[in-house]
Amino acid sequence: MENNELLLQVTAKAKTWLSDKYDDETRKLVQALLDKEDKTELIEAFYKDLEFGTGGLRGIMGVGTNRVNIYTIGGATQGLANYLLKEFSTLKQIKVVIGHDCRNNSRKYAEISAEILSANGIKAYLFEDLRPTPEVSYAIRKLGCQSGIMITASHNPKAYNGYKAYWEDGAQVIPPHDKNIIAEVNRVNVGDIKFKGNKELIETLTKEIDESYINDLKTLQLSPDAVKRHGSIGIVYTPLHGTGFTIIPQALKACGFNNIINVPEQDVLSGDFPTVVSPNPEDPAAMAMAVKKGVETNAELVFATDPDADRFGAAIRNDKGEFILLNGNQTMLILIYYIITRKRELGQLTGKEYTVRTIVTSALTQTVSEKNGVEMFECYTGFKWIASVMRELEGKRQYIGGGEESYGFLAEDFVRDKDSVSAAILFGEIAAWAKDNGKTLYEMLQDIYVEYGFSKEKGISVVKEGRTGAEEIESMMKNFRENPIQQIAGSKVVLIKDYVTLKAKDLVLEEEFTLEMPTTSNVLQYFTEDGTKVSIRPSGTEPKIKFYIEVHSKLKSREEYDVVDAAAEKKIEQVCKDLGI
Repeated sequence: MENNELLLQVTAKAKTWLSDKYDDETRKLVQALLDKEDKTELIEAFYKDLEFGTGGLRGIMGVGTNRVNIYTIGGATQGLANYLLKEFSTLKQIKVVIGHDCRNNSRKYAEISAEILSANGIKAYLFEDLRPTPEVSYAIRKLGCQSGIMITASHNPKAYNGYKAYWEDGAQVIPPHDKNIIAEVNRVNVGDIKFKGNKELIETLTKEIDESYINDLKTLQLSPDAVKRHGSIGIVYTPLHGTGFTIIPQALKACGFNNIINVPEQDVLSGDFPTVVSPNPEDPAAMAMAVKKGVETNAELVFATDPDADRFGAAIRNDKGEFILLNGNQTMLILIYYIITRKRELGQLTGKEYTVRTIVTSALTQTVSEKNGVEMFECYTGFKWIASVMRELEGKRQYIGGGEESYGFLAEDFVRDKDSVSAAILFGEIAAWAKDNGKTLYEMLQDIYVEYGFSKEKGISVVKEGRTGAEEIESMMKNFRENPIQQIAGSKVVLIKDYVTLKAKDLVLEEEFTLEMPTTSNVLQYFTEDGTKVSIRPSGTEPKIKFYIEVHSKLKSREEYDVVDAAAEKKIEQVCKDLGI
């Protein structure tokens, strides 16, 4: 599309926001964009409508159809209400839980959502204050609700906010509901949004839900005696200014840990995230203040969670006593290994247990599961797909753990989204259990590699902002498809999986086969002769194209770890060169 044509379309669209259907402040801000000589900001704000991706609705806050504001949030909620009224027309009372994080405007958007739902005759349970995403998922199931809303942009920078929509099982919406909700949202005009609520249909959720949630989390403990013996383990915890502050220290103490060390500067609840550039435990810079506190206090563990406390990051001490940051694959590996090992020791494995991982998560978790007689299922990126497997197997099999490389893990089935609270509780317990077995967590990780094989993973995100960035990402994916990579780090590509076509090509046997997945997804994967795996996908929630690299080797003993790890790092560097990133 020519720029002049785009500008004409965008200008016409923006001018509709100058009507009296919008409030004075919005109209003034839109007019200011129209009056600016540089039209870049105007185009970015109006060139498209926000859509549900892998994590729901997410974008930069501001006026416009491509921005998060009271009208895009309002339209999403009105569309959700319309869909719920159709889907659950036989129910006397439809119920929805609403939560929010610490971000700027999050409370306002949550209250507006409650008002709109109540205006449509739907009962809204609104948390009294900010709460973690997993607790919202928990409350949906606990209160027998049909849906849920979480106002959050997860780990995104401070300019962002968002909207996660949940279904009655406590999981984020998937097809067909996500597309049907969007269809309803697209039919909503601003005049259709019922902003004036019915106070009688809005109920405040208080600490009773917190207590119920923590009591249920305590049932996950597999080594309570080990915690009693080592409950004084020093654990530094930072919520990175977010919701984890409201419950994680309390939950750790309830489970027997009595030496929780906070990072006062990061306990400050703030949507400006004053101590970090990115409030994401995946980012080493975000963990730096907590790690420093760990050194100062001689702690053994460092935990961090993102603003809505679904992501969990950890640092442990290596054999030199230095803190090292675990990546999401390593954290999941330790958790899966521990849960399976302890359940086997306790005689709790019946043959019906299963685990789940996403297609970009390390295959080593699958090796650990299957060598212990536990089936592991693969699914798409995004915890809603893990929850989809849980929904399908509910009442037939026993879920005991699942996760993804992006610092997400879920140990319980009474929540249906990644849960940093349960991950923190279990990780502390694992450290206590390792002590009982005469090991550090670092030695335990090395022993897992010795027994099941060594792998090293690296995720690289290439950021491409705005409309032109989206076009660049599309062009990159097209190029990878039209010009398949033939060799990676000196190893021949033997298998290519394309989840857009749901076709896989075995280049050795020269055969093509179908990938059995519930829907298509824009993911491309390459597998080489030596076991290297590269996955490429555009993010569904951020302006990024993501590369997931996984290399494999053998580790004969702990003593070889540093050499094997260094060789794997060098190989990953070569993979990056071959990919041009």
